[in-house]
Amino acid sequence: MAKYPFELKLKIVKEYLSGVGGYRHLANKYGISSKSQVSDWVNAYREYGEEGLLRKHQNQKYSVQFKLNAIELYQTSEMSYREVASTLEMNNPALIANWMRNFREAGIEGISKEKGRSLTLARKKRTKKKIQQLKNAIVSRH
Repeated sequence: MAKYPFELKLKIVKEYLSGVGGYRHLANKYGISSKSQVSDWVNAYREYGEEGLLRKHQNQKYSVQFKLNAIELYQTSEMSYREVASTLEMNNPALIANWMRNFREAGIEGISKEKGRSLTLARKKRTKKKIQQLKNAIVSRH
């Protein structure tokens, strides 16, 4: 996913809101990959102002209970993912869609898994690689 500077997002949103063009026109004009990206920026701006266009430099971690609450709200209401995200003060409705999919596929386990590789596995691989490099260096000296 391409990352666009705040200034560009703000310029595009302001052009859209002033009637310069629609989502597709502005996406094409500025080389944005998808008109839905422009739509997301406009919605984020309407919901949160300029702050909605800023990239978060640290990923927000949500508890399993929070995820379950979001899933329940989505399932028991007629709200869209965007509306649920707005209600819960989240700026990424796609997270709720992901949680829903994972919950349907694997139940509570699907939303409680930690992502990423364990540090010990990465450390073991580095250690094995260094040992092999040392062995190769010793063999090449003899």
